[in-house]
Order: sequence, then structure tokens, then C-alpha cells
Amino acid sequence: QVQLVESGGGLVQSGGSLRLSCVAYGFTFDSYAIGWFRQAPGKEREGVSCISSPGTNVVYADSVKDRFTISRENAKNTAYLQMNSLEPEDTAVYYCAVQRGFLCGLGFWEYEYWGQGTQVTVSS
Repeated sequence: QVQLVESGGGLVQSGGSLRLSCVAYGFTFDSYAIGWFRQAPGKEREGVSCISSPGTNVVYADSVKDRFTISRENAKNTAYLQMNSLEPEDTAVYYCAVQRGFLCGLGFWEYEYWGQGTQVTVSS
């Protein structure tokens, strides 16, 4: 059974850091590109970052560029999102998702499987 499990969310002060993890089960992890998305209350789901299946290509939304870093360890079926210099505007539920293939994009409609999400709250 395909499953994605996120962890690492929490409450942090503005300027702080968090590292999200996404562990995958039930499919060939290194055949899938990975995306991180977020959704704040009353807002649409937003693509944050994605990484290609071998981990050689990455994409970031302008809003997180130079602050967030995406990575993956295929041997551990795990992806990460290192978030630094967090701002209150980063407060949202963060989701990881996967799409089959090499490259990735930030459109949520491209992704096949989704995790349950982890809450990130940044206080000012």
C-alpha cells in the first residue's frame, strides 16, 4: 500500500528553523519525483519545492528560495525539507507528494500520492 508519512512540523519563532521529513512506503521511491506543498487556512495549496527522482534537479518557489532546501535519500526512502529563516507567512500545513518520472514541477495536479500533512506554525 502506498503511503507517505510527514514529520518534523511544530511551533517555531520567526527566524527559526525546522526540518521536515517524508518517509515513503509501498512503491519504488527512486522512480518518483517528490514535491513539497503547503496550504494555509483560506488559501490555495501552494507548491514549495520539488526534486527529481535521482535528486539532481530541484525547483523552488520564489517565496522560499534561499531559505528552504529540499533533499532526498533514496536508500532510506526519505525526502527532507530544511526550512531556515522562517517567517509567519510560512505558517501552513505542509504536505509531501510524489509523481512518477524523472523531472518535477510545482503544480499540485501533477502529483499522484500525498501524505497527510504536518503543521508548521511560525510565531512573530
